[in-house]
Amino acid sequence: MYESFLSKEMLYSSAVYPTKEATLEEAQQYKLKQICEQVELQKNDTIIEIGTGWGAFAIYAATHYDCHVTTTTISDEQHDYVANKIVELGLESKITLLKLDYRLLKGKYDKLVSIEMIEAVGHEYLPSFFTQCGALLKDNGAMLIQAITIGDQRYKHYLKNSDFIQQYIFPGGCLPSLNEMSEQIKNNTDMVIHTVNDIGAHYARTLADWRTRFIKSWPELDRSKFDERFYRLWLFYFAYCEGAFRARATSTVHLMARKPRFVSENDDIALGY
Repeated sequence: MYESFLSKEMLYSSAVYPTKEATLEEAQQYKLKQICEQVELQKNDTIIEIGTGWGAFAIYAATHYDCHVTTTTISDEQHDYVANKIVELGLESKITLLKLDYRLLKGKYDKLVSIEMIEAVGHEYLPSFFTQCGALLKDNGAMLIQAITIGDQRYKHYLKNSDFIQQYIFPGGCLPSLNEMSEQIKNNTDMVIHTVNDIGAHYARTLADWRTRFIKSWPELDRSKFDERFYRLWLFYFAYCEGAFRARATSTVHLMARKPRFVSENDDIALGY
């Protein structure tokens, strides 16, 4: 079903549109490029990705940066799909695919990336999530989290109530606030937040593109699996979320944090070296 509205890379997360004319495919590729550039990904770096999704980031990083990616998911369907893609693309030596809870991960890596997985962590487990992120990075490492966020002023109220998304689309999901993530990084890691880029407006456009594609593909979907109620529910889901991002009730950020010994070429440029 996801193939009916996602781009060919099967990225179920916000794109970043470089121009008004950019297609969804171009915007998703640009998003991946932006993430790699923000963590200053280098050849031969080791990366840990928490939340494989359908494998788009792992494949992009391995093929464009000649680095090694370890990526983990707890979804059987996504694990099997990505395992086949890795073999199909001949990337067995570049990507290590795990089916493991992030809390059980071991090792030290140069970079950590997690794209819209934190929403599945839950408020009470945010301390252990960020503690684990810090533990998985080398002393000169860096991480980037792409997160859907709720406004800081609304966070406490949000935690006590259930909305449409939690009831019908992502049961158990919980959007963090920017301040909450900042507090968790401060209290549970030795990392320092370096940049926060708001891409919420790009999510509104991503959702509009998904909705258009879903409507176009609907006649081809199997009616024995997807009925009219499902169709109306998902159209409402796309429109509901698009409206939330346009109204800034929710947003999405690229939060990049660095370990104390992280050395950036960009810092040298800024200092005139």
